[in-house]
Amino acid sequence: MRYYQSSGQPTRPGYGFGPGALSPFIKVMLIANVVIFIAQRLYPELTQQLGLVPARFFSEFPNLFYQPLTYMFLHGSIGHIFFNMFALWMFGTEIEHRWGSKAFSRFYVLAGLAGAFLCLVFNASQPYPIIGASAAIYGILVAYWVIFPNRQLYIYFLFPVKVKWAIPGMMLLGFLFSAGNIAHMAHLGGVVFALIYMKMDWRWVYFTRWLKNRRYRQQEVKLKKNRQQEVKLKKNRQQAEDIMKRIDAILDKINEVGIENISKSDRKFLEEASSELSKKDSTKGK
Repeated sequence: MRYYQSSGQPTRPGYGFGPGALSPFIKVMLIANVVIFIAQRLYPELTQQLGLVPARFFSEFPNLFYQPLTYMFLHGSIGHIFFNMFALWMFGTEIEHRWGSKAFSRFYVLAGLAGAFLCLVFNASQPYPIIGASAAIYGILVAYWVIFPNRQLYIYFLFPVKVKWAIPGMMLLGFLFSAGNIAHMAHLGGVVFALIYMKMDWRWVYFTRWLKNRRYRQQEVKLKKNRQQEVKLKKNRQQAEDIMKRIDAILDKINEVGIENISKSDRKFLEEASSELSKKDSTKGK
């Protein structure tokens, strides 16, 4: 059987210091990939069934709808799975800690699907299975390259090279000197997806920040308006109380001296207050 393996590490470099203990999602991926790799050795037909076979995917559509997902859990050799899982641990651990397992797992799966998509578009008639987690791994390499460009990698534990040069260099060497059975479209799909995702993520951060600021300003305006309304209501209430006090005082005076003996200003005030109260009562009635 012929395999189109997409190896995660194009060359075989060594790296200086590991990122530490396994993060939750990466631990699950390592276990899942190893278990499925063992199952492949016991049941070779799994590769043909779970690997991404573009020709069969289209001819038997939609029966093999799962292949764009399952292909990334299969590997063709011990070296293939070792370097993919090594790269996942080496470069993915810190990103998962930074993003959280949920966001990182979504990124990993989407990068793998993007690789499958490009393979289906450009290798639609291919009858051989495409296998490997490399599209997802290349996506992780790009994310690491964007997040930590000035961090140094120690190639073969000896030569310090900044990430911004090391990762593109590894990808270029992988493209130029890889064997003929490498699924370059899968690699490219993971890379393109990761670049778009990281760019959109930056814009989303800025948009979220702008939205939060806008909502904050709206809340501030609303609170200010509410405070103004409260002040106005308090002022109106105070004015109403003052009017009622004056009305009570005029009525007490009328009881003492008679309405004909109150001043013109008191009489006018009483008439205006009576007219205003009548308007309010008629408004409430409507």
